Amino acid sequence: MEKLIFHHKMLQRAAGAKELAINGVVASGNLEVLSERVLHDSECTVEINTAVDGFGEVWAAVVQDFVDRYNPGGLRFSINDGGARPDIVMLRLAQAVRLMEDTQ
Repeated sequence: MEKLIFHHKMLQRAAGAKELAINGVVASGNLEVLSERVLHDSECTVEINTAVDGFGEVWAAVVQDFVDRYNPGGLRFSINDGGARPDIVMLRLAQAVRLMEDTQ
């Protein structure tokens, strides 16, 4: 079991007003993401709990690509990973940002 935490500085606040969302499932080859609007608008944190050790550099690259594409300022993402591939990680994070864009 490995825990990884990535902090990023953002240029702007993520769109929307939703305070909390969860998407995905913890299963083999998949993951769940809890998204919370709890940080300052210029910050983003991604916390990952994974059963697969030794892929920190891959996670760092995927998270960096995600924050560059979506600029999710103010959001904290908590991921429970079940061995998801990088494309599934990006998909679930993109879905999380989309859910947070809701106005309710």
